[in-house]
Amino acid sequence: MLKTLKRFIRRLLWFLLIILTIGLLIPQNIQMPVTGATNADFNHQSFWYYPWGRSGTHKGVDIFAKKGTSIKSATTGLVLYSGQNDMGGNIALVLGPKWRFHYYAHMEDVEVKRFDWITKKDNIGTVGDSGNAKGKPAHLHYTIATFLPHFWRWDGSPQGWKKMFYMNPIPYIMN
Repeated sequence: MLKTLKRFIRRLLWFLLIILTIGLLIPQNIQMPVTGATNADFNHQSFWYYPWGRSGTHKGVDIFAKKGTSIKSATTGLVLYSGQNDMGGNIALVLGPKWRFHYYAHMEDVEVKRFDWITKKDNIGTVGDSGNAKGKPAHLHYTIATFLPHFWRWDGSPQGWKKMFYMNPIPYIMN
């Protein structure tokens, strides 16, 4: 019985290692998520900007566009959550290649649902001002996070230890 359990655990660990490795090898090929947006539609210095409202530090990029502008998925992935929260308003969370989470917030409408498989051609919502962006210019807040920490990114900035879990999305979306 113990030998069978050990064999099962060993096989399970190998399976998980293979799955983890495959996820890391899939190319990201991230695109600009806001239809028609250019480099002029976001502040190139806004990632990890401090101070930034209730969150303290800005952990993404705000891409400004006319309310109702279509938002495409930045990468292929699995929708883990679509719905609402206080700060982000109407949001979607997508698990993409390299086991990275793509967070879309302040949307007017969310057009995907949980466990949808989406590609870069799919609409996930429209630009809006929901959540704590109410009354501000319409935009998409876009963040890329990872559960696999990048320890070398940790620094002395405010909330700098959290930097190891966030990727700067700006280089990925530049035209």
